[in-house]
Amino acid sequence: MVDFIHQLPWVLVIVACLTLGLAPFQPPHIVEKLKMLRKGTLKKPLDWFDLFFHATPFFVLFVKVAVESWLLFQ
Repeated sequence: MVDFIHQLPWVLVIVACLTLGLAPFQPPHIVEKLKMLRKGTLKKPLDWFDLFFHATPFFVLFVKVAVESWLLFQ
């Protein structure tokens, strides 16, 4: 798994965050879903899927930064 994350190109991960993660752009959908989660109004299965869908690129970015840092300081 570490090799897979390590082999992912940075450009692909960043473009995924900027397009899929932030779409639609006014306001970013992920921000709306996080506000709904904070307020407790994220109840529909579609809303949960939407949050997961838009948060996945940022999770991959976080994991890639962690893996690359770990490999750098190993």
